[in-house]
Amino acid sequence: MGKRTSSNFKLGIFVLSGLVFLILLLYMIGKNQSLFGSSFELKARFRNVQGLRAGDNIRFSGIQAGTVKEIKILNDSTIEVVMMIDSKMKKYIHKSAIASISTDGLIGNKLLNIIPSEEPAELVEDGDILKVRKTVDTGEMLQTLSKTNEDVAVIAAHLKTTVERINNSTAAWKILNDESLPENIHSLVANIRTATDKAKEMVNNLNTIVSDVKEGKGSLGAILTDSSLVKNLNEAILKIKSVGEDADSLSAELSRATLQVRSEVTDGKGPVTALLKDSAMTKNIKESLYNIQKGTDGFNDIMNAIKKSFLFRGYFKRLEKQKQKDPQ
Repeated sequence: MGKRTSSNFKLGIFVLSGLVFLILLLYMIGKNQSLFGSSFELKARFRNVQGLRAGDNIRFSGIQAGTVKEIKILNDSTIEVVMMIDSKMKKYIHKSAIASISTDGLIGNKLLNIIPSEEPAELVEDGDILKVRKTVDTGEMLQTLSKTNEDVAVIAAHLKTTVERINNSTAAWKILNDESLPENIHSLVANIRTATDKAKEMVNNLNTIVSDVKEGKGSLGAILTDSSLVKNLNEAILKIKSVGEDADSLSAELSRATLQVRSEVTDGKGPVTALLKDSAMTKNIKESLYNIQKGTDGFNDIMNAIKKSFLFRGYFKRLEKQKQKDPQ
C-alpha cells in the first residue's frame, strides 16, 4: 500500500511537471520566443511606445524577424525597447535601418517594424541602437478625425443656413427668375469679347510700331537708329555746354563788376560815387546841361535867321528841292 502511494505521488509530480512545462512551452511559442535558435539584441529609443509590450512581434520588411524582449523607461522622455532578432536576419539589417511602431492591421496588436534605409552602412552588431521614426498614433488619428467631423458638421450647418436664406430671399429668386438676365449676360460677354479684340488689335499695333522703330522706320526710328543724328546731338550738347560755360563766366564778370560798383558806392571812391553822392558835381552837371540846351536853342534861332536872309535864301531852297528829288 505504501509502495503504491509512493508511485502515485511520483506519477502526480511527473504529470504536474509535464503540464507546467507544456504551459510554459505554449506560452513561449505564443510569444514567438526563439527557444531553439540563436538570436542577438538590437535597441531602439522612442518618446512613446503607443502600447507596445514585451513579446510583440518584430518584422523586417514585412518578414517575421524576432520579438520585443523588454521595454525600459530611461527618463521622462525616452523609452528603450530591447529587441531579440533572429541571427539569420543579421546579414540583412544595416546600421542605417529605421525602427517604427505600427499596428497589425487597422485595430490589431502593436508590432515593431524595421525598415531598410537607402543610405549605405555596415551590418548591425549585437547591442546596436537603431534610429526611429515617429509614427501616427491611432488615438491622435481618431482625435483628428473627430475634429474633422466637427468642422464638417459646422460647415454643413452654415451651408444649410445659407440655403435657407436663399430659399427665403425674394430678391435672389427675382434675379433668378428674371428672363432678361440671360440676354444681359450674353450682351456683357459680347462686350467683353469686343473689348478683348480691341485690346488685341492695340497690342498688335504697338508691336508693329516697336518693330518699325527697331528697323529704323519713321521719324522715331530715325532718331533712335541714325548714328549721324546722335553725332549732331552730341555736338549740340557740347555747344550748349560751351554756351553755359560762357554764361557762367559772364555771370562771374557781372558779379565782380557789381561788387566793384557796390564797393565804390560804399567806400565813396570813383566816378560812380561822385555822380551819386557829390551834390556840387550834380549841380554843375545840371547847369552844364542847361547851358547846352540854351546854346542849342540859340543856334537854332541863328540858323532860322540865316535861312530867311536874302544871301542864303536861294541856297536853302536848292537844298530843299534836291531833297525832294532824291528822297532817302
